[in-house]
Amino acid sequence: MQLILLLHVVLLLFSYSTAAGAWRRPRSNTSAIFVFGDSSVDSGNNDFLPTVGKSNFPPYGQDFPGHVPTGRFTNGRLVTDYIVSYLGIKEFVPPYLDPTLTIDDLKTGVCFASAGTGFDPLTSKIIGAIPMEKQLDNFREYKLKMESYIGKVRTQDLLRKSTVVISAGTNDFIENYFLIPIQNKTYTISAYESLLLQLEMQFIQEILDLGIRNIAVVGLLPMGCVPAVINLDSVESSNNCSCLEQLSAVAQDYNRQLQAKTLALQGDNHRTNIAYIDIYKIVDDFIKRPQFYGFEVVDRGCCGSGVVEISILCNIETPVCNDASKYVFWDSVHPTEAAYYKLFQSLIPVLNQFFSNLVI
Repeated sequence: MQLILLLHVVLLLFSYSTAAGAWRRPRSNTSAIFVFGDSSVDSGNNDFLPTVGKSNFPPYGQDFPGHVPTGRFTNGRLVTDYIVSYLGIKEFVPPYLDPTLTIDDLKTGVCFASAGTGFDPLTSKIIGAIPMEKQLDNFREYKLKMESYIGKVRTQDLLRKSTVVISAGTNDFIENYFLIPIQNKTYTISAYESLLLQLEMQFIQEILDLGIRNIAVVGLLPMGCVPAVINLDSVESSNNCSCLEQLSAVAQDYNRQLQAKTLALQGDNHRTNIAYIDIYKIVDDFIKRPQFYGFEVVDRGCCGSGVVEISILCNIETPVCNDASKYVFWDSVHPTEAAYYKLFQSLIPVLNQFFSNLVI
């Protein structure tokens, strides 16, 4: 009997250690995280711009520590916040344009992203966001600033040991190509995809030229399942609040090409660690199997009606749902903190592999 109990305890301990191992931080020497892209990763840069694309007011940020609206387009943290916390770098990724940042804030990484931007220069002009090329200029400015603070050699070492996360492209399709009759009169959808891919590869190469060696390139989510897209399509057609598969298929096609080009770029640049991060399958699974993840509502956001509210339309006067953790989307476009956290959880094996393969 004692032997059986002993075996039972050993099995329990083995199961616990195996589960804990899945969450163990990778042995990573990364010194900083730099973030480029759109509202999926913007931690508040738009707060400092003359743009309507802001979220630095309630109910945004209602579940962020201190219940502070930071300019993140969600009710709490973003995936990039969870990543830096997981790596033990710091708790959040601050926006580069925040004038209160200290040298220590800068040394451990900042966010250059801007809600509403895209790889197509036209996209950022729609709401006055920071173009991707300007984000690069801000990074160059950051580099010069750090050289004045800690010297050229230490700055080069910092960048060499850092990681860049790039998350953009959705606005190019949703806000630009499928909404404004300019680019869709010039390009077929396949030609527009090729244009964006070319611009994204150029962007990554410029990042490499600035001394970065580790880059995580995030793919597109199922764009046809974004509540605002579903609502717009249901108004224009007989679609009954279901995902617009045609648009999601565009995201899948773009992702396939992005993954292939990322792999090819990795092969052309030795001593680099460039990885494609697939979020499409995970978010698609949230929507197809919500109960498995603890979600109940997938076709509308928590803020207001959930199908039109975004930015200033989701404000302090707008009613919100009782429990945002049951919703995949916070407003009509952006996921909730709960969705971002579950996305982060699902990405942990990929992140562990990426950060274990850092090129220093």
